Amino acid sequence: MDKCQNITENGFLILAFSTYETGQFLLFTAVLVMYLMTILGNMVITALVCLFPQLHTPMYFFLSNLAIADVIHVSVTLPMLLSILLTRDNRMSFSSCMAQVSFFSLSIIIDIFVLTAMSYDRYVAICRPLQYSFIMRKDVYSSMTLCSWLISGINAAMNGFITSLLSFCRTQSVDHFFCDQKTLCDITSSDATSRYILMLCQDIIFVSLPFLLIITSYVFIIVTILKIKSSRGRMKAFSSCTSHLTTVILFFGPIIAMYAKPESKGSKELDKMLTLLYTAVVPLLNPFVYTLKNKDILQAMRNLTRKRNRIFI
Repeated sequence: MDKCQNITENGFLILAFSTYETGQFLLFTAVLVMYLMTILGNMVITALVCLFPQLHTPMYFFLSNLAIADVIHVSVTLPMLLSILLTRDNRMSFSSCMAQVSFFSLSIIIDIFVLTAMSYDRYVAICRPLQYSFIMRKDVYSSMTLCSWLISGINAAMNGFITSLLSFCRTQSVDHFFCDQKTLCDITSSDATSRYILMLCQDIIFVSLPFLLIITSYVFIIVTILKIKSSRGRMKAFSSCTSHLTTVILFFGPIIAMYAKPESKGSKELDKMLTLLYTAVVPLLNPFVYTLKNKDILQAMRNLTRKRNRIFI
């Protein structure tokens, strides 16, 4: 695009979804319910892991960090969408947009890193059970999580800073329901070639490589499970992975579908729907996936209920 003076202080117009008034009300109601349930569910998971010593294990430590990342994830994107649907005021300041770019990037990468760490935890538990307590020591899994947050934070700050250097000729319309950095690169008046190259490198390092590691872990896990002679042993080993595997499929499924689908006239609306799926629906489902059949979490919830009842009595 041609160079022009940067007047981005006027901000952006977030177009969100093209729906009629009735559709906007229904979408607002659905998004509000998902947002509140996601916050509640993930905060309950985090509180349970902090309060009960029996949940002070690597798997639940990773789960609590996943829950915190999911809270950030929905809090960065959904309130703005709710505001647009309720007030129809779709203006967003330049600084708010850049902050959204940074925190959205932070939550996405943390989700991916934590899911990768959880897959390694499952690999060690099933493929090397006798060495599990030595390999997954507290200092090891704490360091893994700390490094994940540090790397994600640095990458998020870099994304926000580099995106803020882009120029926009006037108040721009962002055809999304939040400030998506790819969409911003599409409407900038600057030469975004280097930015696209950077995004491609980030996709390879922070998305494709971790996904490949998760797949590799599960190949070894499945091979090990198939070697177990008793069907009961196989089922028990596989059941310990089902929650994490379900979350991986729910998280990466929409992302793969978004990148794999062909470009078309309606692809923008489909992109927004797929993004809403892994932005709102997946963080909502995670607490249910990890609690419905998890005896430790359910027992902790019962204990918390008993303690609450005693206090009130």
